[in-house]
Amino acid sequence: AMMRRALSAARRVAPMGSSMFRTGARSVASTPVVCYESMHGAKSDDALAKVGMDYGSADHYFEKTRLEPGNQGSKKAFTYFVLGASKFIYASAVRLAIINAVATMSASADVLAMASLEVDLNGIEEGQVVTVKWRGKPVFIKHRTAAQISEAEGVPMSDMKDPQADAARVQDSKWLVVMGICTHLGCVPIANAGDYHGWYCPCHGSHYDGSGRIRKGPAPLNLEIPPYKFTDDGKIIVG
Repeated sequence: AMMRRALSAARRVAPMGSSMFRTGARSVASTPVVCYESMHGAKSDDALAKVGMDYGSADHYFEKTRLEPGNQGSKKAFTYFVLGASKFIYASAVRLAIINAVATMSASADVLAMASLEVDLNGIEEGQVVTVKWRGKPVFIKHRTAAQISEAEGVPMSDMKDPQADAARVQDSKWLVVMGICTHLGCVPIANAGDYHGWYCPCHGSHYDGSGRIRKGPAPLNLEIPPYKFTDDGKIIVG
C-alpha cells in the first residue's frame, strides 16, 4: 500500500510521457531512485509530504519499549551489582580450583615423615658398611679405616671416569655416605667387592672404589651423595 501511494504521488509530480515511466515501447513504473531524485532540492520536505512516506517503525515497537529518561539510575545500579557479583563468584571459583590443585601436589604427612632419616653411628664398627632405606631407596653408610681413607685419597684424577676428589665426597673422612644405586641402570651394588675394594655391581660389571667413584665398567658416574648432616650425639640425619 505504501509503494502504491508513492507511485501515485510520483506520477502526479512527473509527466506520464517522460522517460521516467517509459522503457522501450511501453511505460512501466518508476523505481524508488527516480522518486528520490525528483524530491531532491529545496522543496524536498514538501515532496516527501506528497509522497507520504513514513520513516517510523511500522509496529511502533520502539515507542512501546522506550524507557523514559531520568529513571534508569536504580536499574543501572542493579545491573552493575549483578555483574560485579558474578565476577566475584567466578574469581572465587578459580581461586578455590587453584588451591585444590596445589594441595593435591603437596606431600602428605607420611611422605614428609620419610623426608629425613636418623641413623645412630655408634653401633657401626670400622670397615663395616650398613644399608638404610631413605625415601624408598638404599643408602650405604661406611665406617672407613685409616687404610681405606689413605687409599681413597691417593687415587690420581687421571685414573677416574668421573674425576672427583675424596675430600669433596665426605664431610668426615671416617664416614662415607652414598646412594646404593648403580649409576648405569639402577641396580644395587655389593659392598666390599670388586677390583677396588669398594662396591661391585654384578648386573653389568661396574666397579667402584672406597670413595664410591666409578673406576671400571659401563657406569658413567660416581655413586650419588645424598644430603646429610652429623649431630652432636653421634648420629647422622639423611635428608
